[in-house]
Parts: sequence; structure tokens; C-alpha cells
Amino acid sequence: MHDVMASRSHAQAKLNTVVDVIAEGLNSEVCSIYLLREGMLELFATKGLAQEAVHVTRMAIGEGLVGTIAQGNETLNLAEAAAHPDFSFRPETGEEKYHSFAGVPIVRRERAVGVLCVQHADPRRYEEVEIEALQTVAMVLSELIANADLVDEEAAAALSPEMTGPQRLTGQSLVKGLAAGVTVFHQPRITIEHVMAEDRDAELQRVYLAFDKMREQIEKMAAQAEFGVGGEHEEVLETYKMFAYDEGWSRRIIEAIDSGLTAEAAIERVQQRTRMRMRQIDDPLLADRMHDLEDLSNRLLRIVSGQMGTAASMGLRQDSILIARNLGPAELLEYDKRRLKGVVLEEGSLTAHVVIVARAMGIPVLGRVRGLRATVREGDPLLLDGDQGIVTVRPLPAVAEAFEARFAKNKERQAAYAALRDVEPFTRDGTRIKVMMNAGLRDDMPNLALTGADGVGLFRTEFQFLVSATLPARERQTRLYRDVLDAAGDKPVVFRTVDIGGDKVLPYLRHNDGEIEENPAMGWRALRVALERDGLLKVQARALLEATAGRTLNVMFPMVSEPWEFDAARAVFDGQLRFLKQQKKLLPEAIRYGVMLEVPALAEQLDIIAPQLSFLSIGTNDLTQFLFAADRSHAKLAERYDWLSPAILRFIRRVLQGVAGHNVDVTVCGEMGGRRLEALALLGIGIHRLSITPASVGPIKELVRKVDLAEIGEAMNGWLLSPPPNLREALTAWALERGIDCD
Repeated sequence: MHDVMASRSHAQAKLNTVVDVIAEGLNSEVCSIYLLREGMLELFATKGLAQEAVHVTRMAIGEGLVGTIAQGNETLNLAEAAAHPDFSFRPETGEEKYHSFAGVPIVRRERAVGVLCVQHADPRRYEEVEIEALQTVAMVLSELIANADLVDEEAAAALSPEMTGPQRLTGQSLVKGLAAGVTVFHQPRITIEHVMAEDRDAELQRVYLAFDKMREQIEKMAAQAEFGVGGEHEEVLETYKMFAYDEGWSRRIIEAIDSGLTAEAAIERVQQRTRMRMRQIDDPLLADRMHDLEDLSNRLLRIVSGQMGTAASMGLRQDSILIARNLGPAELLEYDKRRLKGVVLEEGSLTAHVVIVARAMGIPVLGRVRGLRATVREGDPLLLDGDQGIVTVRPLPAVAEAFEARFAKNKERQAAYAALRDVEPFTRDGTRIKVMMNAGLRDDMPNLALTGADGVGLFRTEFQFLVSATLPARERQTRLYRDVLDAAGDKPVVFRTVDIGGDKVLPYLRHNDGEIEENPAMGWRALRVALERDGLLKVQARALLEATAGRTLNVMFPMVSEPWEFDAARAVFDGQLRFLKQQKKLLPEAIRYGVMLEVPALAEQLDIIAPQLSFLSIGTNDLTQFLFAADRSHAKLAERYDWLSPAILRFIRRVLQGVAGHNVDVTVCGEMGGRRLEALALLGIGIHRLSITPASVGPIKELVRKVDLAEIGEAMNGWLLSPPPNLREALTAWALERGIDCD
């Protein structure tokens, strides 16, 4: 105890010296230090204000100019302090005669633990070099304060209600579902332990090496195939390169080291200056550029401190919710899937690659959540409601209980569905419905046994392309397809040839002319890409044919609009088949060809194409957007057009009629078939095969066993002949009358 007291009195003496030195150095009449104690900012030392105010004057976080600096972790530089809306006059300090004011936060572990400020009688703004000097002193004070235990670091972390109390943040639901876990930052924060350098030359050497390494990384990124040609990636990289080689930026860091700081502290001080400038920028383009510089500063800081890894490399120790600004699909796959329960992104969009992969993995994702870093700390408990687009930080016990009850109900349902794993889905009148699952990753295949699905009705081969930096080699493709077939055993797998373009852009496969598409959903995508880049389809055809040697190959072409496209794609497979025969390679036992009907035009030519098909899959996700001319990733349109619209149901029924008399299996692929009410409607119009997400297999099997096909068929015929004002309401009421729960 005596040591602590001695340390504190020694620190107090140092603080008293610091205010004298700064006041003199900056030619200011006042210099004061406020430190956080018991949740309040207390005046600890001053030169120029009344000494009797020391340890008496206290301000709340957010109160006055000092409280504003601490709350926002920002710097103020004012010619006329009293003109600032947050100015708060304290008579006991005797500060009424001072006009100019500048203050910087004293930061510890990214939280303000105090404020260092100067005041002057003449109204003047302090020079930038003077502000930088204050920031340097504040960093040194931070270390002194921590070593002397002058402030309670826990209290500093709990600086504001935003950091301690429960908070609800809203965002855009990117992948639905519920999840609970502790906060893990994808890129852990770096704590600067030492501010003052012992050896200036050693620090300079460290920062020079870090700059070299960072520039090398940027060059490597630029050279990688995924950043190859044109597009916004190139712009981003040009900006990165501009900053990475910016003499001004590196010079300021070197100057900061010259002033006695460690390499980390120097980078941090220059970063503080950038943040200060960012707050003054109204131009969004320029602000974006400053964000890039912030990103580069973080990268440089990670290199210089040797903390390069993401949280994935350290491993997750408990159920976790991952927080990131943005995330690549390959980065997501590095995490332990048993522990990773959800993802919250500061940015992100419905069409981001990571979202497509997360959806396949069954991990809820929330995007566009603002203020994450300012609200959430590592290890904070989080509740992620991907259904309603809400993340609750540090929830109250009652909220956590209610969430747990919802969660438990979901789990209970899941357990009931899991019990149906080995039960075959027959309707009440004895019709066997095929319930298959969609997949896209090797890791999805265990779900086949877990759910008891009848097979894989859609294997999205593009996932392998999405998570690769370069085009996957044929051998890698063959190995994946063979592994998938081995995992499926005697159950069928329908491989859809690569469906890229639209919302799944591969940076290494750009337009030859670099043209930006205004409407990519209706543009150069799926089979259109594959037929133009026939090398891509040839490699995939050969990989599929080799992988299915001795078995049946089910291959489906996406987004066929005209019969000739199917003929052209099949011709590629026929060519590869001839080649393999010449090579005396083992061939598939049988090949069944199918198409994905997503483009309404194909429905008008079914009589032409049906004789050549073994199966046809109706892709309801794309079909809906083409029928309604509504982009499914547009927030305002996402909920506007209903899957239970007579337009869609009549269309699907017409497709069934179009292939009647031909030996063609018709499946509905997509989210529509995985929703119980929509599935009921599909059964009613004659669909007997569904391919849906693994999580929906149990609920749909359970539904099938409650349905009498003749009864629902008659009801649907009546409604489609003469549609009610709201078909969804009519069908819901019909189901409830018969004890069919369609939630």
C-alpha cells in the first residue's frame, strides 16, 4: 500500500512538472490535466487555473469541452472556447479570462482515461505542430498513469453507458437465424504497451522494415490474379499504393520517432492526426480515402508489433460471434465452424461472397451495423437476431432469457425434425415426395446423413471458384466432385455447372473490355459466361466426367434462355467425352442432363427442349426477380413481391404442363421450397420434388406427412382460377383449419 501511495505522489509531482513545461513550451497561460476517477474527469494538475480547484473540479463524461474530448476520443482546437456549444463554465477555476482552448485525449487501450488541455488569453488556434506535441505528451502520460495506477483501467473501459450497459444495434439481415456468443474481433486490437523509445535508431529500423513489408504485401495483392484487371479493386489498390508510398505519411511517422516515441506510438500518433482530419472532411470520397489510410495504419501497426494474425489463427475458445468490417469467404472458412455461431459486419451486402458462403454454412449474418467498435468490446456477450436484423450487446438477464426461450423453441423443433431423419416423406394419401438438399461445400455433405435428405438436388460448383484467389485447377475440381459423390454414397447429386457473374463476380474473370454492367443480374453470367469462356466449361466438364467414372453423372446448366444454349453446353461435354474415350479413361455409367429454368423465356420453348432433358429445376430465386423485374438484393423490393403470388404459382404450374408426357423430373430449387406455407402451395400445384437448404429438410418432411394432395390440389386449383385478394392469408387460414402449422 505504501508503495502505491509513494508511486501516486511521485506521479502527481510529475504531472505538476508536465503542466509547467507544456505551458511554457507552447507559450500558453494555462495547461491542465484531467484524469478519470470514479467515472468522473477530475482536475489533477494545472498551471494557470486556481490551485484550490485541483481534485475539486470534476466533470462528467460528455460534459463541457473536457468531457466532450473524453467521450468522443477526439481533439479540439478552438480560437474561442465559449463559442463551442459544449462549453461549460466552472467559476472555481478562474478560467473566464481565457479565450483559446486546445485539448487532446489521454488514451489507454483505445479508451480515453483523461484529457490534456491548454488555454490562452488571446483568441488563437494552436498550430498543427503544437497539437502534435500535445498528442505526444498525452501518449507519454498514458504510460505514466497506467504505471502509477492513477486511474482504474476497468473504469476507463467502462467510460460510457455505450460501453457498459445493454445496447441494441440494428443492421441489414444478410443470413437469417439466431445466435448467441461472445464478441471476437476478426482483427484483434493492438495494445501499445511502450510509448517512449530507448533506442531511436532501433525504432527507425523497425519502422523502415515494416514499411518495406507493408509495401511488399500491397504489391503482392496487386499482382495476385484476383486483383488482376480493371474494376474498383484496381482503384482501391491505387489508393493503397499512393498512401503506402506517401512521403508525407512516412515522414510524419519518422518525425514522431525523432521526438522520442516507439515505432508503434509514432504510427498511433500520426493515426490520431488522420482521425482528427477525417472528422473535418465533408467530402465522402475523400473520407473514404482517409479510411484507406486508417486501414494501412492498422496494417503497419500489426506488422511492426508482430501481431499479424486474425482471430482465426488463435482459435475460438467458446461460442463466438465474429465482428469485422468486411470479410472474404476464404477468411470465414478459416474459423472453427463448431464455435463460430454468427457474424456481424460493419459493411457487407446481400450479394457479398462471404454471405453466400455463410448462408451455405448456416451461419446468421448481420451487415451494415454502424458504431460497432465504439459499442462492443472483445468478450462482450452478444445476441444476434438475423431474422429481425438486431444485435443486442451485453443483454439484460430478462432479454437473454426471452432470447434463450426462442432459441430453445427453435432447438426443440430442430430435435423433432431430426427425429424424422430416417422417415420417408409420404403424404397422407400415400404419395412419396422427394425432399433433397442444396450444397456447395465439401463440409455440407454430412448434412445429407443428418437430415435424411433424398440426395443433393443442387450442388453449386461456383463456391470453389468464389473462395479461390485464382481459377481452381482441374485436379482440384475433380477431387472435390469425387469427394462429394463418395460422401453421398448411393444418393444422387446434381452438379450445376459454374454459375458466376451477376451477384457472384470473380475478380479473376472480368469482361475482356472491362465494361461495368449496369444490370448484372440480367447480364454476362452463368452459362453465358461459360459458353464464351469455353475453356472454363471444358475444364469443368472433364473434371465432372472423370470424377463420376463408373457412376451416374447428373449435370445441370444454369440460366438457359434458349434451347441452342443447352445444345452448345452439351456439345462441350460430348467433346470431352470423346477425348476421354480416346484416352481409354473410365467413363460415367450414365449421364443425365438437365437445365435450370430461371429465365421465363425458356418456358415458351419447353416442347423443343424437353425431349433432350432428364430433369428440369425451377430456380425460384432468380425466376421471381425476372418475372417481377425486381432486383432481389434491393432493400425496398426484397419484401414487395410475394412467392405466393398467383403469377408465380400459375407460371410454375404451366412449366409442369409444358413437360407433361416427357420423362422429365421437375424440381423446385430455392428458398421458396424451404418455407412451409410456400411448400404447401407447391405441393398443391403438382410439385413432388424439392431441393432446399439442409435446415429446411426436417420442417418440410414434417409438413409433407400432414398433407392430403387431392385436398390441397383442389383448393389451389380454385384459388388460381379465381385468385382471392390475398392468397397467402387464404392458404394460411386453410392450413390452420387442418392443424397444419406453417410458421
